[in-house]
Amino acid sequence: MSPVWKPRRKVPLRVEDIMSKPPISIPVTATADDAVKVMWENHIGSVLIVDEGGKLVGIVTQRDVLYTGYRGLCGKGIPVRDIMTENPITIKPDEPLEEAIRKMKDADVSHLPVVDEEGKPVGVLSMRDVMDASMLLLRVLLGD
Repeated sequence: MSPVWKPRRKVPLRVEDIMSKPPISIPVTATADDAVKVMWENHIGSVLIVDEGGKLVGIVTQRDVLYTGYRGLCGKGIPVRDIMTENPITIKPDEPLEEAIRKMKDADVSHLPVVDEEGKPVGVLSMRDVMDASMLLLRVLLGD
């Protein structure tokens, strides 16, 4: 019987250890075109939508932009509210990374807003962030 590989110690990674920050956000009064422009200029796959008090109310992702373009709505000044996902699934910065990955997998999302106790964005966790951290951990484990 071959031995089963077991890690010697747990790696207590938290969401805040690998999330992207600061979060890029726009007001709920912005247009869909504003969201696309901000995503393009910042080379990001999502933008957070906040209310007047800075509280998260939605998210626009690359997928939303794709559907907007397909429907011929780009350049028409439609409100970002019309294309955003309202009340997105969120996570707190001090939660375990494993929990964030489970949430992303279960909801089939690639971007997870990270919010503080008041519901204000403090970062975003993307699948790219998760893959980058995974590659780093593999390098450490393999001694590269």
